[in-house]
Amino acid sequence: MPIRRRGNGLEKWEIALIKAMVARGDWPNDQDILAYFTRPTRSVNHRAIAEIRKNEKHTAVKAATDEALSEFLATWPDVDPQTGLSIRGDELLIKAREAMIAAVHIFNGAGLTFRAELFIVSSIIAWTYLLHAWFRREGIDYRYMDADGAIRKTKQGEDCYWELGKCLKHERCPVSAGVIKNLEFLLEIRHEIEHRSTNRIDDAISAKLQACCINFNDAIKSHFGTQYGLERRLPIALQFVTFSSDQRAVLKKASSLPAHIEAMMNDFHHGLTEEEQADPRFAYRVAFVPKVGNRASNADLAVEFIKADSEEAKEVSRVLLKEVNKKRFTPKQVVEIMQGEGYPAFTQHYHTQLWKSLDAKDPAKGFGCAGDYKGTWVWFDAWVARVRAHCQEQGDKYK
Repeated sequence: MPIRRRGNGLEKWEIALIKAMVARGDWPNDQDILAYFTRPTRSVNHRAIAEIRKNEKHTAVKAATDEALSEFLATWPDVDPQTGLSIRGDELLIKAREAMIAAVHIFNGAGLTFRAELFIVSSIIAWTYLLHAWFRREGIDYRYMDADGAIRKTKQGEDCYWELGKCLKHERCPVSAGVIKNLEFLLEIRHEIEHRSTNRIDDAISAKLQACCINFNDAIKSHFGTQYGLERRLPIALQFVTFSSDQRAVLKKASSLPAHIEAMMNDFHHGLTEEEQADPRFAYRVAFVPKVGNRASNADLAVEFIKADSEEAKEVSRVLLKEVNKKRFTPKQVVEIMQGEGYPAFTQHYHTQLWKSLDAKDPAKGFGCAGDYKGTWVWFDAWVARVRAHCQEQGDKYK
């Protein structure tokens, strides 16, 4: 499918330079001027040059100074050696790629502790620039407007551009619903870590981070061209370790999520349908299964993609379902956990009040389920996290 490129989408600075070139008189042919302003991400019709030359359009734009024109000519073609993109004309697209590359390098970097937080900040910048680049190409004004129609300005007098959340809500936003949910989730995490300290959350949200990377790569190739994909710059990351189920349990216990992060994640997931949660564009999950191939070449293949409806896929699904079977807690155990974490005044009475006020036994909320015996109820980790957040919010009440 060909990439859509709007014709004649000249920037104001380009129009000023074209006027200066016309005034200098060294380019009597419109096609010669056109060559300086056509690039892979945008084509310009030669008619646009003629309209400027004849003063039929853009009459309000002043010609660039002779000094500015000379500087432009001295540095032209100023392109990114990796992609061939124009450093000035495609600045947003270049910044988007570099921000995502930086995000992945940060996350994969050895010796870093708070990688997820750093990845989220950089990847949000990457997506913001990518959508700005798409809006600009499509002629969509992505600046904030005041009630009187004036362009909103920063304290320094610069135009105020949309943040990522605003971009995602635009009716013509070019990414799918699953991608939007993924980014909204990461934005929620960012809001939490902006205002409150957090422990390591890398493992808990890694599926969302992986989906964010793949979604970005798909989007930049789909909307700007396959040559701008990041596959060659970011190969598969290798690890020095493998984990047994016992090791995973120890790691999970040692790096438990802060209560406010876990509560936020649970609330976000409860607002999604099963289809939305299963969408790989929201969270991309990979199962690593040790495999011995029939041939040496097959056995050496580190990553293999299998069809979803194959027998091998069904077997992997059985392993995954067994692996993620939810741990269950009785009401007494939930109370004991809270008391053990420093809230001795939190009793069964308060626990009952809390779940009733939140209607926590509604199956749709995913906090728990009916127990094995008639009339009993058991709670999941999600409810323990919610109770923990409640105890922390109440402060001294339960101490």
